[in-house]
Amino acid sequence: MLTKMVSATAILMLGTIAAQAETLRWARAGDALTLDPHAQNEGPTSALAHQMMEPLVMRDMTGAIVPALATEWGPSEENPDIWIFKLRENVTFHDGAAFDSEDVVFSLNRAMSLDSDYKELLASVKEVRATGPYTIEVETDGPNPIMPNNMTNLMIMDKDWSEANNAVKVQDVEGGEDTFAAKNVNGTGPYKLVSREPDVKTVLTINENYWGKDEFPMEVTEIVYTPIQNAATRVAALLSGEVDFIQDVPVQDLDRVAKADGLDVRTAPQNRVIFFGMNVGDADLANDNVDGANPLSDVRVRRAMSMAINREAIQQVVMRGQSDPAGMIAPPFVNGWNEEMDASAVTDVEQAKALMEEAGYGDGFSIQLDCPNDRYINDEAICQAAVGMLAQIGITVNLDAKPKAQHFPLINTLETDFYMLGWGVPTYDSEYIFNFLVHTKGEKYGSWNGTRYSNPDLDAKIVALASETDLPKRDEMINEIWQVVQEEQIYIPIHHQVLNWGMKSEIDTIVAPDDAAKFKYFAYK
Repeated sequence: MLTKMVSATAILMLGTIAAQAETLRWARAGDALTLDPHAQNEGPTSALAHQMMEPLVMRDMTGAIVPALATEWGPSEENPDIWIFKLRENVTFHDGAAFDSEDVVFSLNRAMSLDSDYKELLASVKEVRATGPYTIEVETDGPNPIMPNNMTNLMIMDKDWSEANNAVKVQDVEGGEDTFAAKNVNGTGPYKLVSREPDVKTVLTINENYWGKDEFPMEVTEIVYTPIQNAATRVAALLSGEVDFIQDVPVQDLDRVAKADGLDVRTAPQNRVIFFGMNVGDADLANDNVDGANPLSDVRVRRAMSMAINREAIQQVVMRGQSDPAGMIAPPFVNGWNEEMDASAVTDVEQAKALMEEAGYGDGFSIQLDCPNDRYINDEAICQAAVGMLAQIGITVNLDAKPKAQHFPLINTLETDFYMLGWGVPTYDSEYIFNFLVHTKGEKYGSWNGTRYSNPDLDAKIVALASETDLPKRDEMINEIWQVVQEEQIYIPIHHQVLNWGMKSEIDTIVAPDDAAKFKYFAYK
C-alpha cells in the first residue's frame, strides 16, 4: 500500500525525472562512417544503424541471438542446403510502407554485392528467394551450420524506397561516393532519423509505430548522438551533465568518473582484439627505406616484430590494466579461440634481434605505421608505444595517425604496409575472421585483408567451413587454419579490449560485449 501513499510533490518530481530521462545524450570518440547499412562493416557505424534498422535476427545486450524481423528460422527438412526464415507480420517502415519478404530478398542480395562490406557473411549463399509474403529461403552451397549467426548485422531496407531514391547500389565509401542512403534512413527500427550532421550531431526520435513497443522498455524516446574525439572533452561533457552516456571512458579517467556523484562506470570484456597488420605479399614496399625488397615478406622479421612488442607494458602503462594481452587475433568469446595460442606471444628483444640479423636486416629498416586516433581505446598511444619498442630491434617507425574515416580506406585499398586494426566477431565464430582477414582478397572474400597474404590451400579450407555440418570436424578444421595463421605471423596481436561505459547512475543497462548499445533495451531506475 505504501506505493499509493505518495505526495503530490513527489509525483511531480517523478514526472520531472521521467521527462528528463526521455532524451538520452550519447557520445563516443568517433561517428558512424555512413548510414548506408551495407557499406561499412564497422562497429560505431553498425551501432547507430541498429537504432533505426533491423536484421532478421539480432544479438541482445547479453550477446544472445534473438528474433528481430524473423520470428522463426531453421534448416529445411527436405533440403539441408536451405535455411527457412519466417518473417514478422504487421511491421511497417518509418514512412508507413509495409514490410514483407520482397524487402528481405532485395536487402540480402544488396548485401552480397561487390561494394558491400558484408558480402563475406553471405559468401556461401547461392540464392535468396521469397516463398510467400512472410517467408524466405536462403539456399547455400552446401549446408551452412551457422547461417543465423551471419545475419545479426545485415539490416533490411525498404525495396521500394531504395528504388525510388536511387539507393539500390551500395555506397562505394572507399571510392569517395556520396549517396542518398548514406545520409537518409527508412528502417523498421525503434528510432527514426530526425537530423544528421556527420561528425557533429545525429538526432533520433522514437518510432511510435514500432512493432516491439510493448515488448521492450522503450524508455528512451529521443537520442542525441555527438561524436567527441578528444578524450578530455568527452569526459568533461559527462562530468558536467552535457551528455548522459559515453561508450569509451579513457582509462586514465575511470576513477574520476566512477567517484563522481550520480555517475557509474560499467565494465565488461569486449568481443574485440587489437592488432597490427603487415604487407607480407608485395615484392617491394612503398613506405620503407629498403629498395627492391620487402622486409615484411620474411616471416623471421614478422616474428621479430611481434617479439619486440611488450604487451604487458602496454597493458600496464598505456591501458592501465584495462586490456588482456593477446597472442591470436580471435577474442575469447569466439569458437576456435585457443588458450594456448592466445598465450603464445612472448617479449624477447634479444631473440628478436637475432631473427632480424638472420633475415639480413641486422641494421634494421624504416617503415610507416598507419594508425587511427578516434576508433579504439588509446589507439594512437598504443601505436606510439610500439614505435619505441620496435626501435629496440632497429626498426625506425614513422607514425601517421589520423581519423578512422581516413585510416580505414588505406586498408581496403591496399595503400598501407603496416597498420593497426581492431576486429570484433559478431558471429562468435572463427570463420568470420578467416573470411575477412585471412582469405585472399577478392570479390567475395578478404575485403579487410590488407596484408596481401594469399594461400590457395588455406582459402579452400576456409571456404569449406561454410558447409561442414559435422561440428567436431569443423572445429578441427578451424584449429588447422589457426595453426597456419599463427605460423605465418601475418598479424601481430596486441590485446583484447575491455569496455568501460560511463553513464548517469539512473540508467539501467548492462554492457554489451559487442559494444553496441541498443537503446530500446535501456530503462531508468
